[in-house]
Amino acid sequence: MMRYVFGTLALVALGACTTTVPDSAAGVGFGDYSAYQRELAAREAELNGQALPSASAVSSETLSPAGAPNSTEAERLASDTTAALNSGDAPLNASPSNPAPEVALNAAGISDENDFGNVSSLRSIEGDKARIEQNRAQYQVVTPTALPSRNGAEGPNIVAYALQTRHSVGQPVYKRLFAASEKRALRNCAAYASDDQAQTAFLAKGGPERDRLGLDPDGDGYACRWDPTPFRAYSGG
Repeated sequence: MMRYVFGTLALVALGACTTTVPDSAAGVGFGDYSAYQRELAAREAELNGQALPSASAVSSETLSPAGAPNSTEAERLASDTTAALNSGDAPLNASPSNPAPEVALNAAGISDENDFGNVSSLRSIEGDKARIEQNRAQYQVVTPTALPSRNGAEGPNIVAYALQTRHSVGQPVYKRLFAASEKRALRNCAAYASDDQAQTAFLAKGGPERDRLGLDPDGDGYACRWDPTPFRAYSGG
């Protein structure tokens, strides 16, 4: 008997905890499913037409006038779309069979020489041929002449000097009575923009036998860091 009483109390407690399932036939957001069907049919009918559906078919919220302080971006977009549909302009037909609209070229800017249609209407093959012949008639043929010979008045020729020598850089060949120090030679060499200019000045002042400018302290006949090897290699020597 006690076991029966406890079982009955347990069933009563479970029944009290069971949640009530709502009636789904009433619809979501509508009074009943029939009202939902009517609203859906009305909205579909307006969407299939040319004009936008009324605001009540989409939402019960009211839209503020475009440009009002409390109007949203969506409201302004809806207003602009409505104005575009009511403007009377035909919509763009984005179809492969629909030719692309003509692009107006800026008369002062963009070149049309890559457009064969435009070029063919302005120029012809015969006209281009005549223009080529006219340009050829204006050509001037310059006959090459022999290089002028050097008379020695231009100063020492370091290329000829490089080809006349055979010893390597740093090999003493000429005596120096007063050997210049390395620091003094570096200071003197810094006065020239390049080693070629230093070698030219060195030869013009009595080199390679004499080193009046203090540019060749080791007596190899090469001023500063001037090297005859590139000139020899170019001539094949």
